[in-house]
Amino acid sequence: MPSGVDPNRVILTGENPYIRLALSPDGPLTTRTSLWKVILSPAGPGNALFIVSELTDDEPRIYSDNIAMARWFQRNIVNYQFAPFGDESLDVIEAEFGEHGDVRSFWTENIQSGEDDITMTWYDFGEPEMINPPPNSRPGRPHGVYACMIPSAGARLTINDEAAQGRCYMGGDHPGTEAVSSLAFSETWLVER
Repeated sequence: MPSGVDPNRVILTGENPYIRLALSPDGPLTTRTSLWKVILSPAGPGNALFIVSELTDDEPRIYSDNIAMARWFQRNIVNYQFAPFGDESLDVIEAEFGEHGDVRSFWTENIQSGEDDITMTWYDFGEPEMINPPPNSRPGRPHGVYACMIPSAGARLTINDEAAQGRCYMGGDHPGTEAVSSLAFSETWLVER
């Protein structure tokens, strides 16, 4: 095996920008999102947004342009991150996805379904960092991941022009807070062979 090759099996690669908002650093989350922009997975490429917010009446929703991929994520990834997103009785709402911006100033993701126009925007970025926890190194998570994390001190989510409550807090400025938002780019997930 060539030097530097990870011996684990790659199960997906793409991007996973997310927004988590709260009214205070130590308060409960008012919004939780996980956006997956996938190049390679066992269910093919595509996009999926998992979201719960006061704007969704605190009910989880899933938007996707590849239903099979969204269901694969429910069974294999997001159920480990936030169990309500793994509920396969949830409908998958067909949607279109797009993005624009420049990570030196802002990044915006647009998700449009027949009824909803969702905008996710990140700004006021911190220094990018690479993370690489190996498979089974985090309690309850069999996956490893490589990702370039670009933390955001500012994030905004709107659904049909109504803004979600709360704000994000930089993890370094507020240790232990869950209300962090980040652009997770160049993300590759692994499992042991």
